[in-house]
Order: sequence, then C-alpha cells, then structure tokens
Amino acid sequence: MASLSDTQYLKFPFAIGADGPLTSSRADHVREQIEQLLFTSPKERVFRPEFGVGIRRLVFEPNNAALWNITHKQLLSSLAEALHGEVDSRTLKVSLEQRDAELVILISYQLAAINRQESQAFSIGGTGNG
Repeated sequence: MASLSDTQYLKFPFAIGADGPLTSSRADHVREQIEQLLFTSPKERVFRPEFGVGIRRLVFEPNNAALWNITHKQLLSSLAEALHGEVDSRTLKVSLEQRDAELVILISYQLAAINRQESQAFSIGGTGNG
C-alpha cells in the first residue's frame, strides 16, 4: 500500500514520456501548483478568472512598503486558497528579495499530510522564469 508521500500526480506542464504521462511527487506537485498561481495573470483562465497572482507585473513596479504589503496579503490569501488541504495555511510564509533586475519570492510551508517543511524560491525577470 502506497503512503501519502509516495502518491504520484500528473506533472505540470503536462508531458508524455515513453511510458505514458510524466508524474510528480507530492512535494513537486505543490511546487508546480505554486508556480501556476504565481505566473498566471488574473483573468487569464476563462473559467477561473479570479485564479492567479500575475507576479510578473511586479518586476517593473517600485519596491516600496505599500506595494509589498498589498502583494504579501494577496499572495498569502491566494496560496492558502489554492493549496487548501495540501499545505497547512498557518505555516505559509512569503518574503521578497530584490537582486538587480530580478525579483525573488521565497515561499515556505508545511505539507499537511506528510508533515514536511518545504521552501521554494521563484525568480521573475533577470535570468529566472520571467
């Protein structure tokens, strides 16, 4: 019998290998969900217009406390909603680093079912995903 940490999920973005669809582990699946949420702009998905944070738009915005406070609250609420059941929302932490022309978002959380702490960094602009 497989444990919760051994569960396989369809990989995102979807891909087919020689043996069929590619899969992800639970931890990778959560990272892929976070990546989808961060890099999808609001109204980009027709049937879920409220989905997405659209983080790329922040690259050219001024790095000030007011903008960061609004973005921080939006990120926390969007992540808590999108990862409900996968992540203990009380453990979600989001921080921001600015490096030259690159914005780095650090997200840490605890996987609820397997009680494992994870941290992920997402880069926008510069040489990152954006």
